[in-house]
Amino acid sequence: MSRAATRLLAHGLLACAGLGALAAQAQTVTLGERQAARVDNRQQRQDARIDQGVASGELTRPEQARMEAQQARIGRMEHRIEADGQVTGKEALRMEHAQDHASHRIARQKHDRQDRPARRHIAAR
Repeated sequence: MSRAATRLLAHGLLACAGLGALAAQAQTVTLGERQAARVDNRQQRQDARIDQGVASGELTRPEQARMEAQQARIGRMEHRIEADGQVTGKEALRMEHAQDHASHRIARQKHDRQDRPARRHIAAR
């Protein structure tokens, strides 16, 4: 192999190695962004469940206020955790646990069979 061909091959290999490192770094950013998007999407779905529960009469206004306050606390926790630009596994678990707790609370309150004005109004028809 000629000297020029060897150099070209060496430069090509270095370029590939550099691209591999950049791809790994980009993938790390993508994973963090994906996790943040997952948390945000879950928050939006829980907010929609709360709104739907109020509209259907399954949730009272005080229950709605308590659950929205809980969602706001989770949002503040997310901002604090993401403030340093890195989310550790332990922090991600804390956030997921808080969201799990909120999700169970929404389900429990929606199905607790309390009398609600919206339901009485629908039943009276």
